[in-house]
Amino acid sequence: MLKGLLILACVAHVLCGYSDCLLSYGKNGRLNLKEINDPAKMSKMFDAMPLWQPMASILIGTFSITAFTFGYLALASWMHGYNTVTAYIMLASTVLFVVPIVTHHIICGLVEWFYIKLGRTEEARELVLDFQKKTIVTMIIGYLGELLFLISFLVMVVSKQTSLPQWACIVNTLPIMLLILPTKIPAKGNVAGAIMFLGLTILL
Repeated sequence: MLKGLLILACVAHVLCGYSDCLLSYGKNGRLNLKEINDPAKMSKMFDAMPLWQPMASILIGTFSITAFTFGYLALASWMHGYNTVTAYIMLASTVLFVVPIVTHHIICGLVEWFYIKLGRTEEARELVLDFQKKTIVTMIIGYLGELLFLISFLVMVVSKQTSLPQWACIVNTLPIMLLILPTKIPAKGNVAGAIMFLGLTILL
């Protein structure tokens, strides 16, 4: 059962990464966050993006985040056999992570959908960016929840309080992210998450 849920989480992270790419890439290239304050550049980026793309991202992202939740919950349940307090921290942080993050993903998709639907005007740009800024707390809370989960898991492995070898601490989204951060790999967070669950599938 554990391996099955870890594999599910690995595949789901890959799908979630694809949904992120649907929001970040269009026929005119990749969305550069530094350019969203430039009306002309932002309009050009989205002028060839079909409406189905952000909508597909919302649907695939919602499904995949829901699916990889089971992997995080499975790790929290597995940890219960070694440290009950840490297991409950991982359980709570999973909820703190996935609920706001799925909300944030939906918001990002809606922002792009409405911007395109409203004709990519300056008024539309200001409207959607204002909405996103006022809801950015969902992203902040979500990533804080993920960070708490990953640190808790990392500490347990490093301190040799689980059946995993100490070197297995590298099979964690945090160190993997540090390795791939300088690269141009898209959807880095989901790539790191997929690698972590793939590694744990092999080790556990």
